[in-house]
Amino acid sequence: MSDHNFTVPVTVRYRDIDSVSHVNNAVYVTYLEHARTEYISDVMAVEPVDPGFVIANINIDYLRPITYGDDVHVGISVTEIGESSILMEYDVIANGEPAASATTVMVPFDETEQTALPVPDSWRSDISTHEGISF
Repeated sequence: MSDHNFTVPVTVRYRDIDSVSHVNNAVYVTYLEHARTEYISDVMAVEPVDPGFVIANINIDYLRPITYGDDVHVGISVTEIGESSILMEYDVIANGEPAASATTVMVPFDETEQTALPVPDSWRSDISTHEGISF
């Protein structure tokens, strides 16, 4: 589990629960998305869809179940910025205990041309300032 200086609370909704009474594995992706869009909005000062981006890769390690009523938070950090990609790491914490860890690769994307774009300098600068490291 990493230390994150950006954390987002998540409400476990009744509809998140599956037939075995815990949060369905696919819902974790929604929790990550919620944290990521908050990070993009707050840290990078842009709306998550302007300019657009796509998620090129996602990996999740499920550590323990989350149940209805659990106190859930998602910590997120950017750990690497490439020419046209941003690696984000996440920890999903439920009731103070690790429930999942994950990574995503986000790529700025031109929908018209259907091609990856370079990471904007403003994003790189804002992320570097927030994370306290140079990319």
